[in-house]
Amino acid sequence: MRLRILLPKVNPKAITVPTRCVATDCSGRKFRLRQEVTKSLRDTQYHEVQVHRYECLKCKRTFRVYPEGTTHAQTSQRVKGLAVMLYLLGLSYGAVSLALEAMGVYLCKSRVYDAVQEAAKRVPGLKRDQVFAGVKTPALGGDLTSVKCKGEWLPLGITVDPISGLALTIDALSAEDTKTLTAWIEPIAKSVGAQVLVTDDADGFKTVADEVGMEHQVCKAHVLRNTETLIERYQPLVTKDADGSLKAIGVSPEQAAADLTRLGELVKSRQREQAAELEAMHRRYLQATPPQEGEHQSLAYRLRLLFLDRWNLWHRLTRYRKWKGPKGETLDGTNNACERAIGWWIKERYRSMRGYKVPENAVGVSRLLAWCGNFLNGENGAILAGLLQ
Repeated sequence: MRLRILLPKVNPKAITVPTRCVATDCSGRKFRLRQEVTKSLRDTQYHEVQVHRYECLKCKRTFRVYPEGTTHAQTSQRVKGLAVMLYLLGLSYGAVSLALEAMGVYLCKSRVYDAVQEAAKRVPGLKRDQVFAGVKTPALGGDLTSVKCKGEWLPLGITVDPISGLALTIDALSAEDTKTLTAWIEPIAKSVGAQVLVTDDADGFKTVADEVGMEHQVCKAHVLRNTETLIERYQPLVTKDADGSLKAIGVSPEQAAADLTRLGELVKSRQREQAAELEAMHRRYLQATPPQEGEHQSLAYRLRLLFLDRWNLWHRLTRYRKWKGPKGETLDGTNNACERAIGWWIKERYRSMRGYKVPENAVGVSRLLAWCGNFLNGENGAILAGLLQ
């Protein structure tokens, strides 16, 4: 996990003069300083601050104005920010409380919990007009993972900008079927203006891309691993033709072994014009018949399906070779941006836990981590003061 966080500051002398009345039904803009009040403060540096009480000259209401980094609460924004930061770095709520006490300021673990959850609630989510930082990108990466919540697995969906690596959204999903994935991906794609969807080799995402009307890039690393696993499994079988299915369609074991070897080479080179070669391989096994009810698939039929799948997948697998965004953006052909985001913003913090107890907290903490992590490549860090205010 890599984070860049700026803690809130406490400046007792920085008190902004109000410019409008705090009452929603009053339009007053002129005020009189009525009183200066000493307020006790729980902070690492200051134990008390001066608070100004103003009177609205129009409605005669009075209200307090607090120095920078303080509110009506007894605890300063700096201490709350420090609590959130320590929790995100892996400490439990109780351990954060102990760490703060060692620094000379006490904050019980319940208040640490409140600070973390309040900050998490302010991070933008899926149903906002702005997705995280209002990012616009021609490419959208999507992936799924899961965490335990009350002993049951909770599916989480994460979307990223595969060009810059920024995390865009993290959402809890009710299921992992095509209908749910479509309802999740479509509004995000429209919000960021994405033209191409980058995912792993899961069949559900292929259907989603087609239904949403987006181009699709399947992760070349996933396809390569899956293909090499199948080739390794089938190579010993084709040399023996144990069930005789290859002989039945007129394909020699040597030819089948050569086809598998060539498939491995094609998946590594991934040239768009090689689709015709895959089609020829598939057609060599067209006479292999599907199994009857209660029967197992023959070796020849499994090869037929393998070559058909890779042939149909080829345009999704090689799209990155020629795809360019409106500003010349390119893709590397992998889903690595999603994999990194899952590892850093969801799994890294989750590994030190026994699981979440509330689904909203699983989503909120992950979003908060991703929001902080999005500032890694910027000039400034994640400013917690804005979330805690």
